[in-house]
Amino acid sequence: MKAEKLYIDGQWVEPDSGHYEVINPATEEVVGLAPEASGRQVYEAAAAARAAFGAWSRTRPEERAAILDRAADLMARDAEANTALAQAETGATTGTARGMQVAVGASRFRRYARGALEPVEQALPPQINEAGPMGKAGVFGAVAVRRPVGVVTCITSYNNPWANPAGKIAPALAMGNTVVVKPAPQDPLSVYAMARALEEAGVPPGVVNVVTGTETAVGEAAVDSPDVDMVSFTGSTAVGQAIGEVCGRSLKRQLMELGGKGAALVLDDADLDSAVMGIGTTFSFYSGQICTAPTRVLAQRGIYEQLIEKLAGYLAYLKVGDPTARGTVVGPVISAAHRDRVESYIELGRKEGARVVAGGERPAGFEKGFYVAPTLLADCTNDMRVVREEIFGPVVVVVPFDDEEEGVALANDTDYGLLDYVWSGDVARAFRIAARLRAGGVGVNTIGRNMEAPFGGFKKSGVGRDVGSYALHAYSELQAVVWPG
Repeated sequence: MKAEKLYIDGQWVEPDSGHYEVINPATEEVVGLAPEASGRQVYEAAAAARAAFGAWSRTRPEERAAILDRAADLMARDAEANTALAQAETGATTGTARGMQVAVGASRFRRYARGALEPVEQALPPQINEAGPMGKAGVFGAVAVRRPVGVVTCITSYNNPWANPAGKIAPALAMGNTVVVKPAPQDPLSVYAMARALEEAGVPPGVVNVVTGTETAVGEAAVDSPDVDMVSFTGSTAVGQAIGEVCGRSLKRQLMELGGKGAALVLDDADLDSAVMGIGTTFSFYSGQICTAPTRVLAQRGIYEQLIEKLAGYLAYLKVGDPTARGTVVGPVISAAHRDRVESYIELGRKEGARVVAGGERPAGFEKGFYVAPTLLADCTNDMRVVREEIFGPVVVVVPFDDEEEGVALANDTDYGLLDYVWSGDVARAFRIAARLRAGGVGVNTIGRNMEAPFGGFKKSGVGRDVGSYALHAYSELQAVVWPG
């Protein structure tokens, strides 16, 4: 069994603290051994990134673009092996591992290869200044230029070990930053495969560094290192708040993509089949382990029972099982601890008075694996914890409402504000409601995403925006250059 090494300053380094086992969520077998870094090694990785920053930030954009493009080619070349690794680490179905994890990861490197060539200067209108304490009268030109931030720590989530790291590493490198990557402890092996592709593509030593570990000291060092200028984090709101406190003490830049409890407003004139197809992805996509899922359904009373009936019918056709098997739609969640957490929320929902329409029990027939039955909870109220807190599993809660005003008020009555959704046959009505939702994004009659649109959250769902060219802005600082005409 392969024992992975840390990647620091262009070298594959033995970890100070040994290795830990990475477990396949579907079989509970050991996938591989991940390195347990020490805090000292994390600081060394950050120092290597700092030393490499000067030269990398001055490389021509065309050179950075070529390296990112070559890395994407290498990820695609090894797509079969990368897919098998991602599936073994995460328990994702074959289609998800291939199409939504590995393929999206490679496509993000291609996107930011192009992004490296986007203009970084914005000309500003000239300004006429009269003579005064600041100098002689004259016409002053100005340009706003995006410059790299410096060393970026990228702390990534476990639900997508290809797309999420790629969405941080690629735009950061495209802008001329160097990175320290700290993957989630549950599935870090894919990120080492990504690092090998970057190494083969010709990324200079120190530009990309990967450190892993289960101990909190590893993540803490990656955040508090004095060599780190910015932290880009995807994960829970609680951890994001702790990171933000550390960043605040030294005024490090932050990009935070945190929790979500997406409201799906289904109005009485909606296409219910379309709504069910969208909401149903909570049961199937990553087994509900996705912050953008429409987990909190707000259904207008005129269609409330019909919508619940259709959701239950949709759920009945979902095959739960071995993610490598043909036809499987719902695989396991990431770990035994997370399975127990999700099941505790389902039991809490029962105690709070929710009606369990479907699911609610551990799926039968699985001696191994961390499986949770897709669950539908109806007759919920907005004060229930299952409605207010992020469960991060294949659980949908349904709350009835009477009119548009109440629906909007319920949708906004949350600590979160990442993505909300509106289903209505009247598009003008849907857009009017969307304008009132306190969320970073709103899907109108769809759960689809435009991958050039800004992504991020209001309230406790995050700080900042990325995706598309917005990611290039996120990993840069603005510098004003002024001169006399």
